[in-house]
Amino acid sequence: MSNGNPVFAQPTPQPDPTNFRNPVTDQNDQDTPGVQPVPQPAMNAVESVLTLAQVYGSQGATITQEIHDSGQIVFHSVGDTGSAKGPETQSLVADKMVSDFDEDDPADAPSFFYHLGDLVYYFGESVYYYDQFFEPYRSYPAPILGIPGNHDGIVYPTDPETTLTGYLANFCATAFTPSPDAGGLVRTTMIQPGVYYTFEAPFVRILGVYSNVLEDPGVISDQGGTYPTLDQRQVAFLTAALQRVKSDSFTGAVVIAVHHPPFTGGSEHGGSPLMLADIDMACTTAGVWPHAVLSGHSHNYQRFTRLVNGYQIPYVVAGCGGHSPLSAMRTTLRTPYQIDDTLTLESYDDTDYGYLRIVVNATTMRIEFHPEADGGTTKTPDDDVTIDLVSHTVS
Repeated sequence: MSNGNPVFAQPTPQPDPTNFRNPVTDQNDQDTPGVQPVPQPAMNAVESVLTLAQVYGSQGATITQEIHDSGQIVFHSVGDTGSAKGPETQSLVADKMVSDFDEDDPADAPSFFYHLGDLVYYFGESVYYYDQFFEPYRSYPAPILGIPGNHDGIVYPTDPETTLTGYLANFCATAFTPSPDAGGLVRTTMIQPGVYYTFEAPFVRILGVYSNVLEDPGVISDQGGTYPTLDQRQVAFLTAALQRVKSDSFTGAVVIAVHHPPFTGGSEHGGSPLMLADIDMACTTAGVWPHAVLSGHSHNYQRFTRLVNGYQIPYVVAGCGGHSPLSAMRTTLRTPYQIDDTLTLESYDDTDYGYLRIVVNATTMRIEFHPEADGGTTKTPDDDVTIDLVSHTVS
């Protein structure tokens, strides 16, 4: 029993499975509906907030103090982990992520995993959470939270489960409880206040928004009446969260997380310029810009630098968490490749599954890409970027 506290990893190692308990049969999404309603956060506030201390339960205050004392925080991030064709590719990434907890200095071990969406494929029914979430991360010894992706929210028109039913039950519960979808594994549900919210941890704030169920584009507002099912709540949330960064005089890293990437060179998905315009409007209104934007959806790794408001902002696509197959880029490019005066593709990897390891201290944030092909004993990233938190410049 969890005694009201969260439980994360299994107590003893288990071999990776070779098949699914519930094989994925839902693959044709041509008859699915359009954008779906966005649930109101439980706090019923413009900006709902969750803290790292909260997700660690009774140990939260001690753990966050240890992070402050160490002078840095480390966390994982990646999206598109659900592996509809079998567990192998997802397990390879998950197992390498677990190897990051084997560190000589405890300060280098991750404190949480922020998921960028698409935990399950192809439809978001609860039945797929055991195979594609609970089982692959059975040995991950830290909290997992994040934002949903399009496949997490999409349902058949005649499906008895409404949009996001499985996600809300497993990630937006009111308390840490065993999940009926966990199949007896010990990881408890997470206590996110909703599918869009601010996550606060030492040295970093992550503002997560839900970009809905379309394959393309991502949508976070009604876009002037184009999507009457939606409203302006998420733009208002982003604006309020960014304004509070200023009013709190917060000096740490500010990250925006959204499943659909504003920019992508992947062959299967395009960018979302109108969604980007909504994000930009919130930033402009608040007078605060993020230090980085993280996304998934395009099934590979890509890193862009955008010049905006005098800042250099990395836009990182990490949709390579295990979903098979990986997506090739539209064309082979020598990087860095300048797309226009404001946007440069700095690096990409469309042949390897992997994840982000992000390190934040009082002055910088470093975003690293670690492919699983390097093996669990390799600690050196294949690509990385460091952002100066004061000047908003990259190196």
